[in-house]
Order: sequence, then structure tokens, then C-alpha cells
Amino acid sequence: MKKFLILILICLAQNTFSQEVAKPNTTDDDNKIYNTAGIDVKPEFPGGLEAMNGFIKQNFKNPKEGLKGKIYTTFIIEKDGSLSDIKILRDLGHETGTEAIRVLKLFPKWSPGKQNNKIIRVLYSIPMIIN
Repeated sequence: MKKFLILILICLAQNTFSQEVAKPNTTDDDNKIYNTAGIDVKPEFPGGLEAMNGFIKQNFKNPKEGLKGKIYTTFIIEKDGSLSDIKILRDLGHETGTEAIRVLKLFPKWSPGKQNNKIIRVLYSIPMIIN
């Protein structure tokens, strides 16, 4: 019985003194990436969706004549409105993904998203329709 009590005391002491109290880290919250579905104010292209589609039509150079379809892209809209982490989820081939990235890098700064009156980073995805 003595050995059993000593064993319990050793385990209790080890458990009590070996754990560290986690300190709150505010930098993780500052760099958290939100989805557009659950935020208060969604990011917006200057002039709205119509202006964005017009910008894409004006700047996208179709690498192969007669190519039609959709290029699916995702990117992060940073707190200052710039785009980062641009990715092509699906393209049409023939270097259309490279051209889509080039056009997205030409985008002007967006108005950033907000959650609880705080400017946040937002993951955004758009299909680029090529005609």
C-alpha cells in the first residue's frame, strides 16, 4: 500500500510541475485567414464584380485562339488590399494558368474584409471565364 501511495504522489508531482502554462499569442489572430462566408464585411474589388470582369477581359491575353472555359483561382486579400498566395486550382492548359496569375498580379488594391470592425486577411476564390 505504501508503494502504491508513493507512486501516486510521484505521478501527481510530475504532472503538476512538468506542464507549462500557455500564454495567449495575439500574433496568431492577427495573421489568421478568414473565409468570405463568415465575415461581417467582405472584400471588394474597386468598382465591384462588373469592374473586375471588365478588368480581366481587358488584360487577359488568350494564349491560344478559340480557347474557351473557366480558370479557377484562389488568393488571399491582405489587410492592405494587396493579393498574395495566388494559386490556380484548374486551368485550360496552353499556359492559361500563367496568364491568369499575371492578370491577378495586375489587380489594383481591394478594399479589405472586416470582422468585428477589425481589418482581416481573407481567402477569396474566383472563376475567370475565358471566351
